[in-house]
Amino acid sequence: MSVRREARAYAPASVGNIGVGFDLLGHTIAGPRDTATVRRIAEPTVRIRSIGGDVAGADRLPLAAAENTAGQALISLREKLRLGYGFELELEKGIALGSGLGGSAASCVAAVVAANALLDAPLSRAALYPFALDGESVSSGSRHGDNVAPMLFGGVVMATATRVIELQAPEWLHCVVVHPDQVLETRRARAVLAEPYPLGLVVEQSAHLALFLTGLQRGDADLIREGLQDLLVEPRRAPLIPGFAAVKSAALDSGALGASISGGGPSVFAWFRSAREADAAAAPMRAAFADAGFGSRVYVSPVAGPRAEVIGDDV
Repeated sequence: MSVRREARAYAPASVGNIGVGFDLLGHTIAGPRDTATVRRIAEPTVRIRSIGGDVAGADRLPLAAAENTAGQALISLREKLRLGYGFELELEKGIALGSGLGGSAASCVAAVVAANALLDAPLSRAALYPFALDGESVSSGSRHGDNVAPMLFGGVVMATATRVIELQAPEWLHCVVVHPDQVLETRRARAVLAEPYPLGLVVEQSAHLALFLTGLQRGDADLIREGLQDLLVEPRRAPLIPGFAAVKSAALDSGALGASISGGGPSVFAWFRSAREADAAAAPMRAAFADAGFGSRVYVSPVAGPRAEVIGDDV
């Protein structure tokens, strides 16, 4: 049987945290994506040949494999599997850097999904998860799966350090994600969370998370609305995002079940009970950022978004 030597895969953008589930919950969206082309090479190493795309700053991303999320994910994969061969990687960035849409995670997920197609015995998505976590940690400084897990599995996912649980999202749930012309680095967004939180606030946030998860499971919009309120992270990060309060208000005024910061920001997401409501809310949310002096791009998607996939069937 012939050995496949090259594969190309994409990974979609994602909404990390979903407000109420910091470092725990995420879902993908249709629209922006990163693409990785991986080649199987004889040398037992991982090398990045090029990084391109129409994303500002992509040409400044590190080509040294161990310093790049995708490169480190492939290093971890071949070391764990003790492969006698290596991988050459080309990345095409389609998710803006520092956008809060999981760009660093998408690169490593696209890379491991492509490389998996080149293995003599491809692994399950669950088995790829630790390698994607290793890659993501290069960017964020910690191993959290709220972006890589939904990218691997699609839709809404609960992710811990060791486990991925796919959650049911009703088909009627849609989201709007607005990405302003701002950059907010993940490490800066995490730094503002360093101070401890009072116990009462943590308990209240836990109640919101329980309501939110129950609402998803039951397909109950009222429970989702009651739970989709972030008391911990949003108040500290909101001052880092000019225009955030107005964009959130525009979403809620348009009937959103809830709205908050996507990942580390500055993108803002909102959930709606239908595609029609989401479509109608996109313009006022974008206008709110414009009033604050920022252009933006807006994406409307089912909450149960796509997962990373291999593109084509060339061998």
